Amino acid sequence: MHRTLLRTLACCAVAASFFASLSAAEPGLRHYYPVPAANPPQTITVDVAIYGGTPGGVATAVQTQRLGRTAALAVFRKHVGGLTSAGLTATDLGKAKAIGGFAAEFFGRVGKWSGFRPSEAEHTFRTLLDEAGAKVFYEHRLQEVVKDGNRITALVFENGNRIEAKMFVDATYEGDLFAKAGASYHIGREANAIYNETINGVQIMKGHQFRFPVDPYKTVGDAQSGLLWGISPEPAAAPGTGDKRIQAYNFRMWLSDAADRLPFPKPAGYDRTRYELLLRYLKSAPEDSWKFTYATGPFQLQKGDSNNAGPVSTDYLAGNYTWPEADHATRERIFQDHVSYQQGMMWFMASDEAVPPTLRERVRGFGLTPTEFQETGGWPHELYVREGRRLVSSYVMTEHNCRSTIVPEDSVGLASYTMDSHNTQRVIVDGVVRAEGNVEIAVPHPYPISYRSVVPKEEQCANLLVPVSLSSTHIAFGSIRMEPVFMILGQSVATAAVQAIEGGHSVQKVDYAKLRARLLADGQILDWKAGAAAEKAP
Repeated sequence: MHRTLLRTLACCAVAASFFASLSAAEPGLRHYYPVPAANPPQTITVDVAIYGGTPGGVATAVQTQRLGRTAALAVFRKHVGGLTSAGLTATDLGKAKAIGGFAAEFFGRVGKWSGFRPSEAEHTFRTLLDEAGAKVFYEHRLQEVVKDGNRITALVFENGNRIEAKMFVDATYEGDLFAKAGASYHIGREANAIYNETINGVQIMKGHQFRFPVDPYKTVGDAQSGLLWGISPEPAAAPGTGDKRIQAYNFRMWLSDAADRLPFPKPAGYDRTRYELLLRYLKSAPEDSWKFTYATGPFQLQKGDSNNAGPVSTDYLAGNYTWPEADHATRERIFQDHVSYQQGMMWFMASDEAVPPTLRERVRGFGLTPTEFQETGGWPHELYVREGRRLVSSYVMTEHNCRSTIVPEDSVGLASYTMDSHNTQRVIVDGVVRAEGNVEIAVPHPYPISYRSVVPKEEQCANLLVPVSLSSTHIAFGSIRMEPVFMILGQSVATAAVQAIEGGHSVQKVDYAKLRARLLADGQILDWKAGAAAEKAP
């Protein structure tokens, strides 16, 4: 899962006492909090056990309780709400009228559909959980999944606690639970040929691309001098070729231009060579051409949620390839490497004398917001894991579903965002550096997500549901992977889990007609006819 920041704390007055309390599992590895053994270890028994504090996990827990069943939500960190409460508040809605049920309720509670503060989002999630009476267990790391045949019986955590339940839900961004449960999954980009797609696999497109030619070599024009940091030595494969690369991660900084803003910290282990490509790119054009917007890059610089923008930005290309299947200690190192990279970039832009003065001055006009992420010095407590493992079930959502050329009849919610992938690598093409992996292709209208895509194959697991890392190709997941959709699917899988319990059968045997009726009664929007009518209404 996701790690709370260490290195940012080093700039805070409380850092010394905080670090003194940390325990390390191995030399040189600092964990972001002490994780003591449960004393004594508990066995918690509920109807539905959920692992993952994402919006999908919160929605699952709340809906389960509202349906009269007990839920336990086990969360890796000290926070709930995933990226929605960790900086991603310029919400990628797609079509707002395609969003109903719990998701619409959340946005109504927080008071706006986009642009709210991360702390407001988490407060709203916690309030919803409290009102529903859902049990939340923080700082729980999954260690083992116990099964009897094709059914999970318990989740065992590193602290010694255990949750036993009738139904289980994997609400993680990475698919950690279903992997330990033995369900099939895929990592990376499928070749176009596998599902007859057109924009999967390797892609070099115009979006978030170098706007000006940039030489890739340490000494301009001299291939023998070696490559600048962050450029792959491997040639790009043919378009549509599959591989194990995943789209880049970053932190969604929440910025301020107020007088009390916190300056961008210089990270421990700062390495200036990481930004030589950025510097060369900046100097490839006049200073006044850099607007620090989503359209021009090199990153967004604005109040509130600030995202990656351009081919050399806050996305750490190729830094995350091993994250999906890494153990907790390895993920901690990857997390801290991302902290160092992104904080280093902001420090470089604000402080390095090689950066044109007007650009430095503009960056120094912004900083971290002191009222957000207070325990981590204003830095987001969660890394944006855009893609991890993806379930492979009896129904795989593909580009054809996004384009509505194939429409499943067992909808459990709608998705409507662009088929979107961030870049995965930088390569050399015709002697200049190019970014590879970005795709931004709109869908014609909201489309349904199949119930079969959120449950594994029955022979692999009969009592598990997956509302986040669901069965889909890389490019289809690029459209589905939006936080409101995870809330929609969390509510739907909770309803299915309860009906499976009450019917005494597997999640694969849920009566879809009955499930659909209850989802509609609870405000879910399952086809675009209803949403389109609402959109046209005065």
